Amino acid sequence: MTARILPAVGDADAARSVTTLLSQLPDAEPATPAGDSTQLIDTLARLAGESLEELPEVVLVHERIGPVPALELIREVSLRFPAVGVVLITADASQGLFAAAMDAGARGLVTLPLSYEELANRVQAAAQWSTGVRRHLGAGSDVFTGPGGTVVTVTGAKGGVGATVTAVQLALAAQASGRTAALVDLDLQTGDIASYLDVQFRRSIVDLAAITDISPRVLSDAVFSHSTGMALLLAPGEGERGEEVSDRSVRQIVSALRSRYEIVVIDCGSQMNGANAAAIEMADTAVLVTTPDVVSVRGAKRIVRMWDRLQIRKAEETFTLVNRFNRNTEIQPPLIQRITGTRMASTAVPANFKELQGAVDSGRMHELDPRSTVKQALWALAGELGLVKPSQGAEPRGGMLRGDRGSIGGRRRKGGTTSGGGRE
Repeated sequence: MTARILPAVGDADAARSVTTLLSQLPDAEPATPAGDSTQLIDTLARLAGESLEELPEVVLVHERIGPVPALELIREVSLRFPAVGVVLITADASQGLFAAAMDAGARGLVTLPLSYEELANRVQAAAQWSTGVRRHLGAGSDVFTGPGGTVVTVTGAKGGVGATVTAVQLALAAQASGRTAALVDLDLQTGDIASYLDVQFRRSIVDLAAITDISPRVLSDAVFSHSTGMALLLAPGEGERGEEVSDRSVRQIVSALRSRYEIVVIDCGSQMNGANAAAIEMADTAVLVTTPDVVSVRGAKRIVRMWDRLQIRKAEETFTLVNRFNRNTEIQPPLIQRITGTRMASTAVPANFKELQGAVDSGRMHELDPRSTVKQALWALAGELGLVKPSQGAEPRGGMLRGDRGSIGGRRRKGGTTSGGGRE
């Protein structure tokens, strides 16, 4: 049996050393090393998207990999790609680290400096374990095996720009199109998703924060099944409990949600902390919501620069959505794009708060009139981001989604916007 091995080593010298030793192993097929955690996850997701059989049997994670810490990276790989055997390369051979690595999902540990015999034994054991798991999965097990659903985060340039409304409508659009969708409130201190959807539920994301192994049953106990079919994971009712949700727990929670739902929409609010920073880093798509005014655009620029400094996300990997758009304002989307350096959504949400007032006040955002230009713009954004399942025979633009006549689910032409009067 030939074992395909994907090393994840950030240091160039260490990568050469690992690759050289791997090339000497019998029946081993080492791949080009991944230089950081993001590249590793992207590579595995791409391979898993093609076929389970395309995944490498073994992933080697060096202790100095970044920006995600090695143990957190091992945990994410184990959750998202359980048919891959992960081995940690470290200079620390203590029992404490060994136990922590096993808890994270590693199948073995190799100490530095590397020795041929130890590396060969660990790789062989991990490869045999991976082969056994795949044989089991191939027999029809219901265990999750792929790269998972699409994760979208929605962040406000500042408070009150419409991030929560955007997140709610994106999730509703995905669910109405026939996809399974989860909506997560990661605005831990001031989250309002429960109010927008008229939900009273005693469980929240805090109930998952201290759990190291989130099983499907544990996850289902923590989420609220909304009448629309969406799964809701709410912010705590007591804002101070938000401190119990760490970046580590968020990585586990997002990975668990990704494995169970096709679309996961996360409202990150407008204040950054370790928890929502981890979600934004893991997201397939990050949406930054701003309004066309100086204060909001400055806030958007500040957030984009902070994400770049902290290596959370690059500006060109961020979608900026203009809310409360009016053609008469001095600040237009092209100017915002130049200021922030981000990609602009071709959809802009019109300034028409009167359409939302009744739904907001009654907590029935899911019953917003399909004729609402705000709703149509946000559902068009869902189509632009690829969150909706196209209807058979539907037109590429302006198609209706199941169960919601008149709402827009397809992509709009590039540059197409909608305008309206009033304010939002």
